[in-house]
Amino acid sequence: MLRTNPLRLSDRLSPAQRRLLKAVVSLLIVVALAVAITILEKRGGTDKPDSSGPPIPDRGAQPAGSAKEINALLGKLKVADELPMTGYSRDRFPHWDTDKPEHGFGDALAQYSRCTTREVVLLRDATGPVKLDPSSCKFSGLGANAGWRDQYGVMDKKTNALKPYKWTTDSSGLDIDHIVALAEAWRSGAAKLDDDTRRHIANDALNLVISDPTANRSKGDQDPSSYLPPGNFRCAYIGHYIQVKLKYGLNVDTKEQSALQTAVKDCISKGEFT
Repeated sequence: MLRTNPLRLSDRLSPAQRRLLKAVVSLLIVVALAVAITILEKRGGTDKPDSSGPPIPDRGAQPAGSAKEINALLGKLKVADELPMTGYSRDRFPHWDTDKPEHGFGDALAQYSRCTTREVVLLRDATGPVKLDPSSCKFSGLGANAGWRDQYGVMDKKTNALKPYKWTTDSSGLDIDHIVALAEAWRSGAAKLDDDTRRHIANDALNLVISDPTANRSKGDQDPSSYLPPGNFRCAYIGHYIQVKLKYGLNVDTKEQSALQTAVKDCISKGEFT
């Protein structure tokens, strides 16, 4: 017995109906894509920059020290090969402790002792009249001129130019970066330190800065021989990096030392380290 294939829906429609169906399907695809992009942007999942917010300052945070001081500190760093990553875990660096005096945020932020170091960094690095409630640790005062702007910067791989700096009023969409990455600290000597010292490394105000997630992912756990921020924070980053390494007795390898020496000279030539 022969069986005939049933007609497809499109075969049973008139030409006008088929054109209408095609238009509806195309519209649904466009709507679905728009919804997906909106969701990703809210989650920080796209590279689309937001150039809103207040004007971008000509310079980022100023380097932590003068040219003479930074050069002196650079000369004190111990040069040694890196240790293996055996036994490493971020849990070995207890982070997002409450704001204790030992973490170095200073008297101006001492009232936020109930808040975590992440929340205090967000307040410290905010732009405009951002407020943090010292009891609930909730942010307020956010708006067109109050929020956060990444200063690490992200390079456009197609044009090799710096992308517009990301602006946001959503604190959950920001990373708090460890300038000396925790994995880098581990292989530079922190593997031999106790958990309490590693806690200090992970919560030290000198080692923390806000960062757009895309910029932070570009860095990963690299040292300055393979990554330096391309944007406004570059020289301040170098100054903080050197001070953190020296403060906790962390080593640099030969490539890292050479990269730091070159970077410091470049910053001095540009007048960043005065």
